[in-house]
Amino acid sequence: MSVELAKEIWDELKRYVNTVDRDEAAETLVSVLIDNDVDADDIKSTFKSDSAVKSALAHYLKRSEEHTSELQ
Repeated sequence: MSVELAKEIWDELKRYVNTVDRDEAAETLVSVLIDNDVDADDIKSTFKSDSAVKSALAHYLKRSEEHTSELQ
């Protein structure tokens, strides 16, 4: 799935997600994109105007960095 298509889908569906649940939904979106080999920089640039996705990506990258440093 292209990141542009994911953004279009997110833009259409997020209005149906309760505001209190959007952060969790954004985290799931980021996880699915990363799991499908979408580059974090592509997510960041494509979703640059969406605060929930940007926050979810930052959280994902922080967790990933912490996990990597624990392995070393």
